[in-house]
Amino acid sequence: MNSNVRRHYSYLRSSAMPITHSGSCMRGRVKFNVTGPLNPPDACHCVQCRKQSGHYFASTNVLRSSLTVSGQDNITWHHSSEKVRRGFCSTCGSNLFWDPPARDWISIGMGAFDSPTDTELEIHIFVAEKGDYYQITDGLPQNAQ
Repeated sequence: MNSNVRRHYSYLRSSAMPITHSGSCMRGRVKFNVTGPLNPPDACHCVQCRKQSGHYFASTNVLRSSLTVSGQDNITWHHSSEKVRRGFCSTCGSNLFWDPPARDWISIGMGAFDSPTDTELEIHIFVAEKGDYYQITDGLPQNAQ
């Protein structure tokens, strides 16, 4: 490939529109966009995630600076511990966010994203607290905590 062609392809890559992933609650009252690729999600099997979601909670961590949210007045925040709050839509009840406010990131539930997400589950966490009604058989790493 000659240098002019290489420069052209380099320009196309650098000037391409950034990747944006969008999502919403079930009724569309809360919508969000994440700029950039999504980190591989984890599946949290802790008691709190199971109680809130009805099963385990698969989520991805995104930098706050890459997230825009519309309909924030439709989000109800529940402080599930001293360090974390959980956000859900006050209209439809969709479980959307797991937020440690002191960090520069926030977790978003994978089920709220529109497809394609271009990522796959990476790990199971808090498996020591998982429900007794299912087995984890996908071969992914499992952390007790």
